[in-house]
Amino acid sequence: MDEWYDAEAEASKQLKFHTQTAGQSLTAQQPLNNVARVTIQALAGVLGGTQSLHTNSFDEALALPSEQAVRVALRTQQIIAEESGAADIVDPLGGSFAVETLTDETEAEALAYIEEIREMGDGSVRDGVLRGIEQGYFHREIQESAYEYQEHVDEGDETVVGVNAYEIDEDTRPDLLQIDETTRDRQLDRLESVKADRDDDAVAAALDDLRNAVDAGENVMPAVVAAVKSYATMGEVMTVFEAEYGTYRERIGVA
Repeated sequence: MDEWYDAEAEASKQLKFHTQTAGQSLTAQQPLNNVARVTIQALAGVLGGTQSLHTNSFDEALALPSEQAVRVALRTQQIIAEESGAADIVDPLGGSFAVETLTDETEAEALAYIEEIREMGDGSVRDGVLRGIEQGYFHREIQESAYEYQEHVDEGDETVVGVNAYEIDEDTRPDLLQIDETTRDRQLDRLESVKADRDDDAVAAALDDLRNAVDAGENVMPAVVAAVKSYATMGEVMTVFEAEYGTYRERIGVA
């Protein structure tokens, strides 16, 4: 922040980060194994100093999480916070050679990516990101990484317990969340009720303010907040942006 953006406020130089456990690591086979995976990942995030944390549910490789799976994910966080003692020390792994080495490697690899993105934008990270999106750079990187990982799994170079090692034939699928049409109908009824009770003139004015902010290239967040407070719907807010910027379409496919 100092070198690239001449930051002066101390708060703008501090790294605050959120951690979510790796959905990519969840398996549909023997899904209860995911509880162990999520626990290890969540503990790693806490030991790494994360300020907020999301733990995935064990059944998310199969469906939207069930109430039981969500509760287990929540209890995982609470056990780490209340029983493990991991959150009682600011930096419990400080001085660990292994952790410091891995941190240095991760930092170097991340900076190499950032520098590549900066070069795409002639020295600007922001412009580089925009160019990368337009050129499909990020999609290709993700696709190639996923393909390489799957190759390693298929060839047995990467062990995934329950998938290519320690497999069993029995059905291990848990009870999955089922959402019927009454949920959709209930949501539509709520939406109609909100629209019937709100002040339509206030909504129209708020959306006009948002449209003007978009057209002027201004910070749109105050206008978005005002629109939401007037009970404009997400669809109505997004329509303003779609009118200005269009709808994103992925331009690349798997090679």
